[in-house]
Amino acid sequence: MTIYESCPVIENDNFKLRLVSLEDCGDLLKVYSDEKAVPLFNSDNCGGDDFHYTTYGRMKQAIEYWLFEYGRKGFVRFSIIDKKLSEAIGTIELFNRQSDDYFNNCGLLRLDLRSDYEKENIIKDILSLIVFKAFELFNCDKIAVKAISDAGERIKAIESLGFVLSSEKLIGTHDLIEYDSYYVLIQ
Repeated sequence: MTIYESCPVIENDNFKLRLVSLEDCGDLLKVYSDEKAVPLFNSDNCGGDDFHYTTYGRMKQAIEYWLFEYGRKGFVRFSIIDKKLSEAIGTIELFNRQSDDYFNNCGLLRLDLRSDYEKENIIKDILSLIVFKAFELFNCDKIAVKAISDAGERIKAIESLGFVLSSEKLIGTHDLIEYDSYYVLIQ
């Protein structure tokens, strides 16, 4: 059974990852309207979407699209639930990227997190739930995550998990633009 047939719920004492749901719309609107958080999101090769959503309706459309992509086996978008608050505080998108560049057969991970959670220990706690399982769940030989130079806490967290900044450029499959700032973990 693949992740697209049955999406697992993965959790530790603090956080739970599960398939995004329309019920998360209000919580996720706080994430995607957070002007401090949006610049850290990875919108590479996303057709110009910057993931800055300021209305409930636009957030709902995004979630509906994410669920559509899950249904067609495009990617999995997990909601990150803070178990103490019982609310979604971000999302993780993951898929196996097939391409003609270095990032072929790569589990591409996008982390969108509310700015008050953008702390090294929290990011490490969240990512440790999925990063090492992703190799098997997405049948890939490396995991890549983007972190721009302004994302100091994020960089410290991913480096502590073994990710290394790659000099390779990710070539957009839709726009052929070269994207940088990707950290890679090889199995």
